[in-house]
Amino acid sequence: MMARSHWPWLRVLSLRLALMFALVSALLLGVLGLYLYQSLTREIAWRDDQALEGRVERMSMLIGDSDSIEALRKRPQLYANMLGNRDSLLWVLDAAGQPLIEINPTHLPVPTLPPGMGIQLQDMDGNSGAGADPARLAWRQVTYAGNVLTLVAGKRLAEREQMLSAYRLKLWLALCSGSLLAFCLGWMVSQRGLRPVRTLAAQAAAIDVQHLHMRVEDVEQVQELQHLGAALNQMLVRLEDGFGRLSRFSEDLSHEMRTPLNNLMGQTELALRKPRSSDEYQALLASNVEEYERLARMVDNMLFLARAEKPDVVLHREAILLHEAVAQLCDYFEGMAEECGMTLVNEGAGSLAGDPQLLRRALANLIANALRYGSAGGAVRISSKVLDGVTELSVCNQGEPIAPEHLPHLFDRFYRCNPARSQPGDSGGLGLAIVRSIVQMHGGSVRVESNAVQTCFTLCLPSRH
Repeated sequence: MMARSHWPWLRVLSLRLALMFALVSALLLGVLGLYLYQSLTREIAWRDDQALEGRVERMSMLIGDSDSIEALRKRPQLYANMLGNRDSLLWVLDAAGQPLIEINPTHLPVPTLPPGMGIQLQDMDGNSGAGADPARLAWRQVTYAGNVLTLVAGKRLAEREQMLSAYRLKLWLALCSGSLLAFCLGWMVSQRGLRPVRTLAAQAAAIDVQHLHMRVEDVEQVQELQHLGAALNQMLVRLEDGFGRLSRFSEDLSHEMRTPLNNLMGQTELALRKPRSSDEYQALLASNVEEYERLARMVDNMLFLARAEKPDVVLHREAILLHEAVAQLCDYFEGMAEECGMTLVNEGAGSLAGDPQLLRRALANLIANALRYGSAGGAVRISSKVLDGVTELSVCNQGEPIAPEHLPHLFDRFYRCNPARSQPGDSGGLGLAIVRSIVQMHGGSVRVESNAVQTCFTLCLPSRH
């Protein structure tokens, strides 16, 4: 949220990638620079220590070869030439710590050193006196003419600090320059690397309602975009299919509503052309009522489908005893079955968790459909079985088989196998669509099988939810 509010430029993916590339480069350069700086510091310190130890050894040899300290003091060129610059220090201290020989251009205080064997190394703090500079010392105690002498060689660290300071400045400049260069190169690389993404976006933007048949192409060349391109194409397939269904639904709805409306208008216009008797008007009104009922059923069914497709629909689940539920439906359709010369066979068993009202409506639509299209003298069997936690409710009837090309579309809205498209008392082509919606609301599926022996509609519902 902060990036969107205060840094809207971070929404640009190429700049974001370039910035991340620059940060990674800065981190790598910083780690490398720190390693080089530490290595150089240790190398310089080691070389200085080696030089100081060598000077202590040479001073020890000079004292050993001299007749006396006084003779050595009278020939300062022996050790002065050995030191050779203002940063080098030299003390020869007696047992009391007083300097017998001293080369101290910057007038540093005489160090106080602890006793020890061999050559010792120690840093001299720059706060030991006014105007004092930090220094590195090496010392050794030797015995000369029965006296204990302390030989001290030192080097002021100011020159080393100046050199390291200049080196640090160069490292910072290199780090900043490298990061800036990495940002520029990263931006150029990201611009070129994201070119396929821009091409994909342009192709997707060109697809509208009139061009839903188009697909994004040339995504196979970039492996990372293959899954995205495939997902977009699959989405376009679903959109094209859904839009096609919506278009067909609009056409079918117009056709279904136009038929009863034309009947109403035609019969009414015909009745108004001349005076009619009371019986004729009553017959007209009775015919109009049938058309009104047909329109009312169609509107109710469409309203139910619209509500069923909402994601927040609430089901009132209860334990349903299938045999009892099917028995109630058989009693309800008993009269219709007798008129059709058919019998209803209840083979339901077990229980099911679901919305009783909705499942009864789904079964009622299937039973009414079986009675409407079944053969006289046959039977409509309502059976159930459980397979792998799924309850299958089947409604089977004997009659003419449904052609295979119709089976995938039977549950589409307003779809009919009969070109006449309507029969008295039907559901307006929405009955099977309602069945599928109810089953999907319960998390199940529906299928149909038809052959020369029988036609079976099966509801597959989870036994527990």
